[in-house]
Amino acid sequence: MENNLIYSSSPHVKTKRTTRSIMIDVCIALIPATVMGTIYFGAYALLLVALAVVAAVFGEYLYLLIMKKPFREITREFDFSSVVSGMLIGLTIGTNYPVYTPIFGSLFAVIVVKMLFGGTGKNVVNPAIAGRAFIFISFQWAVGAWLLPNIGSVYGETVATSATAVVDVSKGTVPALSALDMLLGTGMQGCIGETCKLALLAGGIYLAARKVINVIFPLIYIAVAGLTTTIIGGFDVALFLPAILSGGLIIGAIFMATDYTTTPNTRLGNVIYFIALGILTAVLRYATNMETVSFAILLMNLTVPLIDKFIIQKPFGYKKQIKSKGENK
Repeated sequence: MENNLIYSSSPHVKTKRTTRSIMIDVCIALIPATVMGTIYFGAYALLLVALAVVAAVFGEYLYLLIMKKPFREITREFDFSSVVSGMLIGLTIGTNYPVYTPIFGSLFAVIVVKMLFGGTGKNVVNPAIAGRAFIFISFQWAVGAWLLPNIGSVYGETVATSATAVVDVSKGTVPALSALDMLLGTGMQGCIGETCKLALLAGGIYLAARKVINVIFPLIYIAVAGLTTTIIGGFDVALFLPAILSGGLIIGAIFMATDYTTTPNTRLGNVIYFIALGILTAVLRYATNMETVSFAILLMNLTVPLIDKFIIQKPFGYKKQIKSKGENK
């Protein structure tokens, strides 16, 4: 009888969800932001996103081919995670960036941050965020002023400006744009995919409906960042909405901070992580007078092993032993 038993290691949970299906869902969720970014900033915006995606996929194939993995096997096991990284990198830069920046950013993200650490699920930090940070640090000298979108800008034409709404918020000043303008992205300069918050929220709702993300954690991040900004600004409640609707907070909270690999393993650990992330984002914004979502998430990624070390989930069925009075402590 014993010979008929099959022994296997955990986990023993079966599901139809695979890494590929999850990554495809994320790609679908990013389509609204990509479409709105193209409408607002023109064909050049779509070109930057496309170049970022192509470079990310190329980087993964190139690395695996160098490692002598057969091309057919690479294609069969392709999980679309590099497509997600490429889309996010393309969407988190602006049309004031040169055409080569998304290419180098995606290659760095996929080859250095992901593949050299073992591939999908082995990366220490979020590849897309690391790629975005690499672009910011390496090519800041080549970046001009931010461009206003084609819709809602002065005289309906795209113009350049050095100031952004998030800079105003970090200085404790309420931006001139209305909350509706910031929600829709009309007349609001910024990165290609972060401008139209309504498109990002639509993608977030899709991911929540597909149970790809737990919507509670992005909401914690956004709310804490807004509340912390309000406190830093002298308890000015007028800063709350601009704080959460300006910059890259929404895209970071929904699509980057929720990365499975770079977030804690427990519910309590995630609550601590996202609260700390919200506070850190607001404090860094205030200290630097610039957008710091990417760097805040990058720094918090590095704390995940520490959080997991101290916040340990109790085994299923665990009951704490009650010591008798005479038992030694």
